[in-house]
Amino acid sequence: MPTRPLPDLEETRRILASRRTRPAPRPPPPAGRGLSKLIRELDARFGQGPGALQARWREIVGEQIARRTEPVKLVKGRNGAGAALEIRVAGPAAALIQHQAPEILARVNLFLGSGAVERLRIVQGPLRPAPASATQPPRKREAPLDAAQEAELSQGLALAPDGPLKSALLALGRGVMRNASRR
Repeated sequence: MPTRPLPDLEETRRILASRRTRPAPRPPPPAGRGLSKLIRELDARFGQGPGALQARWREIVGEQIARRTEPVKLVKGRNGAGAALEIRVAGPAAALIQHQAPEILARVNLFLGSGAVERLRIVQGPLRPAPASATQPPRKREAPLDAAQEAELSQGLALAPDGPLKSALLALGRGVMRNASRR
């Protein structure tokens, strides 16, 4: 079979100019546009689930209860009946939470709407660790000691060898001197 030589640059331009090129295919529509209708229907049929509760659980039930519990799932009732909320409780606190169930249901229904949750199902199990920002407020930065107090502290520790022990003693001394100056 004879081989055909490749066209040179001029011939390539002439071939490409004489042929019509296909237009580029249109990109597909964004996935959100096609799914938004389906998501709205599913949300109306099955509800939001525990996501809305998990995000604001501390506000809904309070700090004491939120420390020992977390919402797991929200099971929609049949034929328009109220849902059942399943919460996970850390160990022996389940008995205490059981006694507070009417109060928890009232608070959840205040958040989700009247009659949204009729039953509370308590399951014992380990809780997910809470984010550090949710458990403790950020610590305030302490004001530094004045120059005279800092000099007195460093003079008292002048004979101590450099290292982690000396830095720990410096931190302790600064804390003690700050507390003494507040009083």
